[in-house]
This record gives sequence, structure tokens and C-alpha cells, in this order.
Amino acid sequence: MKPFRIICRSFRDSFKSILRNLSLSMASIICTTITLILVALAIIVTVNVNHVTKSMEEELTIVVYAKKDATEEEIEEIKSRIDRIPEKKEVVYKSKDEWRLEMMNYSETLEVTLNYLENNPLLDSFIVTVNDVEDLAPVAREIRGIDAVESANYGEGMVEEIISVFNVIKTATIIIVIALIVVTAFLISNTIKLTIFSRRSEIEIMRLVGSSNTSIKLPFVIEGFLLGLVGALVPIILTIYGYIFAYEKLGGSLSFGVLELVKPMPFVLITSLLLVIIGSVVGMFGSARAVRKYLKI
Repeated sequence: MKPFRIICRSFRDSFKSILRNLSLSMASIICTTITLILVALAIIVTVNVNHVTKSMEEELTIVVYAKKDATEEEIEEIKSRIDRIPEKKEVVYKSKDEWRLEMMNYSETLEVTLNYLENNPLLDSFIVTVNDVEDLAPVAREIRGIDAVESANYGEGMVEEIISVFNVIKTATIIIVIALIVVTAFLISNTIKLTIFSRRSEIEIMRLVGSSNTSIKLPFVIEGFLLGLVGALVPIILTIYGYIFAYEKLGGSLSFGVLELVKPMPFVLITSLLLVIIGSVVGMFGSARAVRKYLKI
């Protein structure tokens, strides 16, 4: 029961301390709120950028054409060889007759042209998707080595440039989020340190009357936790309602539906949980560090 009484008393003292030092507490809360809003924005941008790049990467495929005189056995051999490639994700076969019907339905001009031709000039083909966009080039090279394959193309040159840009964007956004979290930790921690430093005489009195280090530090740690928690409330509200509003206003996508955004649920809830964790944990450790190192407890 004693630990429970200590915790209850620490919570009570923390609430009293926040109210007694309201100006400094508000400074900590405002600092936490501003920095967590920036963190929330960075997380939203990062997740959506990664979602868009991943979606675009999944659209990159290898188009494989069989030779014009390829037999059914050779077509089956091509499919069998592609299926055995470990990096392959999916293979979709489309015969030249299927291509012919599809193109005839697409345009009257093509229909007239293809009907005029006695022989089907199109080729049997395979659409190959891979597990990772980095596997496009090696898989295409391996497919080209199959005897009955006429060509295997994936947009060489352009795809490498797209992959390079995607990698730069992903790395940059992740670095920005990490940097903002570090800055957040620094700002919140230092604001709480100022709050605790202004109350050094109070801590000194507690030491003189024989209070243990734990009983001295615990109320400050809880106070840091509460300040971080309160400071996260506004960013959480802005994240949930702001993102849902923006998502609905934009119709769930950018650039006329080309770039699809991440759906609000459960994304905003996970982001809100991260904000709570960052605010409260940084508040706790900032308080504990300030009491231990700066006041030599």
C-alpha cells in the first residue's frame, strides 16, 4: 500500500505544482503543442509521400513479348521459367488473340485495320510484377535469356530515375521527422528544466527534511508526463479533424485522382497515439534528467 500512497501523493503534488507555477507550466504546454504540431505535419507528409511512392512503384511492371512464331509449348515454357524466378510477384498472360479483341473494342479504326489483315500481327505477352522495384532490371535481364522471348521491357532509364527520386524523397522525409522529434525532445526537455530550476529551493528543502531521491523526483516526473500529455491534446485534435477535413475536401487524392492519399482511419489514430507517446515520454524524461543532473539530486 505504501507505493500506492506515494504515487497518489505524487499525482496530487504534481497537480498542485502545475497550478502553483501556472505561467511556467503554460510555457511548457505551449512549447510542447507547437513542436508536436510540426511533428504531426511531418508524419502526415512522410506517410503520404511513402504511400504515393509505393503505389507508383507497384504500377511499374515488365512487359514480356514472345516471339511471333512461338508455339504453345514455348509459351508454357516461358511462363514456367518466369514462375521460377524468386523476385517475381505475379505473372499475367495475354494471348495475341486477346490483344486483338481488346484493341478492336478500343477503336473503330483499329477494328477496321485488324479485320483487314489476314494474319494477327500482335504478339503473345506476359505482364510481370516483382516484389521490389529494385528487382525490375535483374528480372528483365533473366527473362530476356529465355529462348522464345522476343523482348522484356520495363522503361529502362526512366524507371531508374524514378526509383532514385523516390529513394531521395523517402530518405529526406524520414530525416525530417526524426529531426523534428529530436528538436521536440530538446525544446520540451529544456522548457521543463527551466521550470524545475526555478524551484530548486523547494527541492533543497525536501532534501533537508530527509525525503528520498525517489519521492523528490517522482512528482516532477509525473508533472512532466502531465505537461506533455496536455501539450499533445491540441495537436491530436488538429491531426484528427484537420486530416479528415483535408481528405474529404480533396476527395482522397491529389493531382485529379492520380496520387491517392492514405485513408484517415486508422492513420489519424495511430498518429495521435504517437503524439501522446512523444509528448508524455519526453516530458517524463526531461523532468527526470533535469532533477538528476541539473540539481544534483
